Amino acid sequence: MGSSGPINTSGKVLVLFDGVCNLCNGAVQFIIRRDPQSKFLFASLQSEFGKSQLLKFRLDTDFLHSILVIENNALYQRSDAAIRIASHLKGGWHLLTVFKFIPRIIRDGVYKLIASGRYRVFGKREQCMIPSPDLKTRFID
Repeated sequence: MGSSGPINTSGKVLVLFDGVCNLCNGAVQFIIRRDPQSKFLFASLQSEFGKSQLLKFRLDTDFLHSILVIENNALYQRSDAAIRIASHLKGGWHLLTVFKFIPRIIRDGVYKLIASGRYRVFGKREQCMIPSPDLKTRFID
């Protein structure tokens, strides 16, 4: 899919996403359009790299129901991951970080509701997204 050489994530924000989920793929495209400095790197949760990161953080390798963010060796899940992503986006998207003041149980409840119906509402792909040649370096196999 993307880079297959040594992976240097230093100074980058790594986004792990469900590669067959249309909503997740749309979110990745949304992030890319608002990330002119290429601060984000991406990997599908189904990839070998994605699975290795799940194991590193002691998560089940079948854990495909959330976008995960890894930044400075810290893992962010569910609504915390979405807030972390928003904090780095160009435009007014960083204003969404105000949601971190809402209790996590409420934020994650809304997140889980959306995640549980994402295939039914947005659909599912047969295979993971294949990035265009100009975006290939932003994706990790």
